[in-house]
Amino acid sequence: MALRSMWKGFIHFSLVTVPVEAFTAAQPDEGEIHLNQLHDKCHSRIRYKKTCPIHGEVSNDEIVTGYEYEKDHYVIINRDEVERAQSDDHSITIDTFVSPDRIDPIYYDGRIYYLVPEIPAANQSYSVLCQAMEKLDRCGVATVSLRGKEQLLMVRPIDGVLTMIMLHYQSQIRSPKAVRDDVPRAKASAQELRLAQQLIEASTTEKFDFAHYEDRFTDRLKALIQSKIEGKEVFEPPQADEDIPIINLMDALRKSVQKTKQSPKAKQAHKALTSRLSRGGDSHRHRRRKTS
Repeated sequence: MALRSMWKGFIHFSLVTVPVEAFTAAQPDEGEIHLNQLHDKCHSRIRYKKTCPIHGEVSNDEIVTGYEYEKDHYVIINRDEVERAQSDDHSITIDTFVSPDRIDPIYYDGRIYYLVPEIPAANQSYSVLCQAMEKLDRCGVATVSLRGKEQLLMVRPIDGVLTMIMLHYQSQIRSPKAVRDDVPRAKASAQELRLAQQLIEASTTEKFDFAHYEDRFTDRLKALIQSKIEGKEVFEPPQADEDIPIINLMDALRKSVQKTKQSPKAKQAHKALTSRLSRGGDSHRHRRRKTS
């Protein structure tokens, strides 16, 4: 089945214009299980009706939109007034280019779209823009109007395809100060930090593969549903291994480090870490002898 674009418009930067269309990158509904609410006595589907506490059930043509400016006090906003406030500009206007690491992931709102040329005549300008951004490792910060609302975004090339990554405005991000009082102020000892860093080094991989992680909950839920359909026993997920009692942080770090050392990859990482520390110590002693 051909993909259906959710938006069509243009990428503008300086005097360059590229007609594009957007396709969602995420497919969260792929294989997702949707459960419904049923009446316990007869298993009929529960339906939701729009009701007014004074007049009972109401039809859609009797419903208006309002804003609650005080408790139980509303100002009515007509649909035409909302549409006049919306933008009908179908363009992605890139204001500036920055390195991708300059934008903290905390600003990502989770929506990602692939941008592709809408017409063959746009192929060349699209390719030039994409390749130039890839070579310079740059992404463009821009705005776009989606469903009438102006939104902030980042245009970033990924494997030869321009992506539109939606961003939050700074005013929409809660500062860490809001929860800082709830964060414990414990100071780590030098030994704790050294062991934690050693564990991180030994557990670090250069080639990360997302395919290694699977949605096991959905798989178990599918198996449960299938077993009920077939009238078999209810599926039960395997029980987790019994937790190892942890005495304190230092004990946990030592056990974790020891566990990682058992794999060949971890042994190699540990050897490299030890070698770097040894070279650092040798250079430090060399500087001391040179100073003396």
